[in-house]
Amino acid sequence: MADTVTIKEVGPRDGLQSQPVHLTVEARLELVTALIDARLPEIEVGSFVSPKAVPQMADTDTLVAALPNSGCIYSVLVPNQKGYELALSAGITEMGLVVSATELMNQNNIGKGLEDTFSSAEIILERALEDGVDIHVYLAVAFECPYEGLVAPATVIDQVNRLMRCRPSRLMVADTIGAANPRAVSSLVSELVAQHGSEVLGCHFHDTRAMAMTNVFAALEHDVRLFDSAIGGLGGCPFAPGAKGNLATEDLVTLLESMGVNTGVSLEHLLTAVTTANRLLGADNYGRSYSWVSRSWQKLG
Repeated sequence: MADTVTIKEVGPRDGLQSQPVHLTVEARLELVTALIDARLPEIEVGSFVSPKAVPQMADTDTLVAALPNSGCIYSVLVPNQKGYELALSAGITEMGLVVSATELMNQNNIGKGLEDTFSSAEIILERALEDGVDIHVYLAVAFECPYEGLVAPATVIDQVNRLMRCRPSRLMVADTIGAANPRAVSSLVSELVAQHGSEVLGCHFHDTRAMAMTNVFAALEHDVRLFDSAIGGLGGCPFAPGAKGNLATEDLVTLLESMGVNTGVSLEHLLTAVTTANRLLGADNYGRSYSWVSRSWQKLG
């Protein structure tokens, strides 16, 4: 099992994009700053999407311009070539790009069919190689689709093979609606690692059915060491009915550190970031471990 895991915090993007409260740029910057203080190595700070489609992500360019030079790696989500160009103009060289494993998910998510989505992704990946941009490709609904049901592992393997030919810096297998289970994760990930190695493969789990932690462990056993999470379990996919709740970062860090796997994250400051997010949103969002961990820190203090 890997001794070190890299966590990308997606709360400021994936977490906020489905919230009924639309935070100002100043509030979003406050949240990102709290996450920097918690020593998250990577933070997805926003997305360059149409503000009409996702108003919570409006003015991401203004946010990016205000980000401190902290040593943290900042990334954004880009839906298409236009988003790529906007992110590049803003000085971002680490971007997430989502393609879905099924026809109907692509149509409902970005209004394109499966083949058009993959072709567009390949064009962006080729351009990124020329520009020196790192693209994290997300293969969404890699286990089950809200519109088409279970996705065959052979389909996902073929799609990953196609995407890997374009040399993304990272390929994230995404359980977009939280439908995966440890056996399915172990089977799929073991085959992908056997074909491509574990260095560029990662996982993005949602906790809809309280299985995200067990799915992380299944992936860890195959030496996957790149994971996404969101403080307080914020977020989900606004285009996927029933997909609520990312894996909570505080739960992921608690799991890994308790097993002796280093994350580099300050759990104490991470709890502060959770509190900050809840204050800004006017809501209570906590991971399953929050109460126990916060009481432990209070005793130590």
